[in-house]
Amino acid sequence: MLLFHKVTICLGVLMLSALSVQAASMEEIGQRVSRDLASALDELSRLQNSIAEEKIPIAEKLSAVETDVVQQRQGLARAQRSADNKLVELNALKSEVKGLRDENNYIAGLLSEYVRAFETRIHISEVQEYADIIRQTKAASVNADLTFVEKSKQQVTMLDGALTRMERLMGGDSFEGQALSPKGVLEQGRFIVLGPVAVFSSRDSESGGLANLQLGSAEPTVVDLGSEATAAVRALVAAGEGALPVDASSGNALKIAATEDHFLEHLSKGGPVMVPIIGLGIVAILIALFKWIRLSQNQLVAPADLQLVLSHIKTGNLQKAKDHAAQIRGVVGEVLHVAVDNYREKKEYIEEILYERMLGAKPVLESLLPVIALTAATAPLLGLLGTVTGMINTFNMITVFGTGDPRMLSGGISEALITTKFGLVTAVPALICHAIVSRKVKGILGSMEQVTVGFINGVPEADQNESKPR
Repeated sequence: MLLFHKVTICLGVLMLSALSVQAASMEEIGQRVSRDLASALDELSRLQNSIAEEKIPIAEKLSAVETDVVQQRQGLARAQRSADNKLVELNALKSEVKGLRDENNYIAGLLSEYVRAFETRIHISEVQEYADIIRQTKAASVNADLTFVEKSKQQVTMLDGALTRMERLMGGDSFEGQALSPKGVLEQGRFIVLGPVAVFSSRDSESGGLANLQLGSAEPTVVDLGSEATAAVRALVAAGEGALPVDASSGNALKIAATEDHFLEHLSKGGPVMVPIIGLGIVAILIALFKWIRLSQNQLVAPADLQLVLSHIKTGNLQKAKDHAAQIRGVVGEVLHVAVDNYREKKEYIEEILYERMLGAKPVLESLLPVIALTAATAPLLGLLGTVTGMINTFNMITVFGTGDPRMLSGGISEALITTKFGLVTAVPALICHAIVSRKVKGILGSMEQVTVGFINGVPEADQNESKPR
């Protein structure tokens, strides 16, 4: 660029010189031009030398700058790779932190669940012993001012207490506490816990026995096992060794025994509907027994007896026939006796007389049977009535008190179920008794029919022609 300016200046000088041709001579012009040209060439040479001298440092600086640029680019690439690696490491650390946080939350949840379950899993007598640590742990879990680490420390403390409890239970644990005596009085004493079994000995009285959970009570309740077992428990608690009463059913046998009622208590839970149900049942049983006794007094006529009476009639020994007929007790014997008295009549007349006797005996034999049938049909309906009234009472209790206390609902439910039970218990035997007694009646009526048919078919025809005085 500098050389171009120099050349331009020279050309301008030449042009000026050419303009001054008229003022100077051509020789002067040539000399001047020569001098100017030589001067311009010298200046050009100096400029070229200067440019050559300046070009080397510039090239060195350019090379240094290019080298620095390459190094800066390499450094930038290394920085970018390092940043990418650090970002990957950061994401990995974030994932690890998230996993650890989730693991901590899971462990904290398990510990919280264990704390909630611990109070329900331990024996009712041990709740007093671990009440403080349970209360502190529950309070820490809902305290928003505590950090996660502080809550976890309290939970771990609770876990340590649970492990200590397990160690103590391996050889049996003994501690002070209070329990409800069999009389319902809260008394101070000492517990001994060995596995699932806990016994209590009172200091305030002579009571002692197994300590169990009773529905509706927050304190352990002492179950009286009798004087001998109570003395053994008190000796065990006092001396630390002795016989320990063990319930193989883990308290289930005692719970079942506590739910068993006496017969009268069971009946009273059924409500007022139980009175007619039990009354009908008793009446049906008494009638069935009475009818069975009365029907059993009726002796059936065997074919041999009928043939013997007919043989006496055929031989003309009428008195023996009457005597043998009189020996057969009941309505069947009466029918046979009437048949003997009228054997000289026509068969059609004898048949009408015997049929009349049968019609007269049938209502007597079947008397009171409808009462038994009525009992079998009415008892289930009365049980259903008790079911309806019991459920109405249950719903009324739910409306007033809600469903929180099951004891308030047990009365109505018991009335609903017990009446149905006793209604069926009354109806089934009544139905069976009715069937048995009815079969007995049908047997007697069938025997009467057999006697009638057998006598008419067996009576001699010759005797039919003799007229009997009337």
